[in-house]
Amino acid sequence: MSTATTHPRESTTATRSEPCGPVLYLALELGERTWKLALTTGFGERPRGRAIPARDLAALERELTRAQARLRLPPETPVVSCYEAGRDGFWLHRALVRRGIANRVVDSASIEVNRRARRAKADHLDAEKLVVMLVRAAQGDPRVWHEVGVPSEAAEDARTLHREFAAVTAARTAVRNRMHGLLATQGVTLALTGDVGAALGAVRRWDGTPLPPALLARLGREWAEVQHLTTRVLALRAARRAPLRAAADATPNAMPDATDATDATDATEARARAQMRQLARLGAVGEAIATVLVREFFSWRTFRNGREVGALAGLVPTPYQSGTQHREQGISKAGNRHVRHMAVELAWCWLRYQPQSALAQWYGAHFGGGGPGRRRVGVVALARKLLIALWRYLETGVVPDGARLKA
Repeated sequence: MSTATTHPRESTTATRSEPCGPVLYLALELGERTWKLALTTGFGERPRGRAIPARDLAALERELTRAQARLRLPPETPVVSCYEAGRDGFWLHRALVRRGIANRVVDSASIEVNRRARRAKADHLDAEKLVVMLVRAAQGDPRVWHEVGVPSEAAEDARTLHREFAAVTAARTAVRNRMHGLLATQGVTLALTGDVGAALGAVRRWDGTPLPPALLARLGREWAEVQHLTTRVLALRAARRAPLRAAADATPNAMPDATDATDATDATEARARAQMRQLARLGAVGEAIATVLVREFFSWRTFRNGREVGALAGLVPTPYQSGTQHREQGISKAGNRHVRHMAVELAWCWLRYQPQSALAQWYGAHFGGGGPGRRRVGVVALARKLLIALWRYLETGVVPDGARLKA
């Protein structure tokens, strides 16, 4: 057979912009106190396992130097690493990249696992398996796992505001529900509006007696917490509205060019504000929806097609087919949950405020005549179509068919 038809293994690696020649592969299993390391140079070699104190980057560099000496690799040997996305976030990725290491952040839910009911599970075993999968990924296997897109520090920081707003709102709702529950134990219902402190003192139980003193004191403290959280909610809402007001004088459809900006961070922020302003021009899209979709999705991610938009939001179907069995398992829910929740909320708003649009008409024709369960399924499908339509609207400026723009 002619050697011209034989391709060496490095040819596949080179197409993925991986370094040719010897490579040191590193997998990190991150823990609270200890990090487990697994190092290898490729297939056929048992990974070298080591443990270092958590967050000790100096110890990590020493282990890399020792591994290069033990495996007889030159000091300039490139290092390719990976770790699972988790509570440590992306700071480690940025630290590794700054040290010249090509790092990958892996979606832990996409990692292959043994399906046996009983299997050995330990951190060092996980690290060894992870480094073997890293070698497969570096050799060009695109289905070995899914990698997490790493935002810039500015884009990551910009997501803090609306996430804090969601957390504080949920905390306030939890306290109010707890107050309603405490009052219900005494046979009392009370609307928590107005001067609640005075209303609590005037409340009478089922037998006409006032609330017990300890319970009344606790309800007073709970209401003080509600007032504190309400103050935070109002401040966060005003801060969230500020970027839209700052972009009010800009041309809605104008996208700033990063080359015209003196700083890439300023250009990214200007682009995000312009996108929020552009989305807010659509009927049914408010400031909350525009903020979440832009900050979490459109301002820093690059999509090639609509399938990627739906997949990253976790709104794609997951069919199950085996032999004669064939059923749908629902949406994957494997993407950004903040975007997914906001997309479903947007779908309900779209049906109310954009009834003449093509998407609302499509929903009415396919799901409008069904029961509540079928309508909920249809709203999820509508949410996926809406995300794709909004992505195209931001990329091309083409308004979704039949959609109404605000005055």
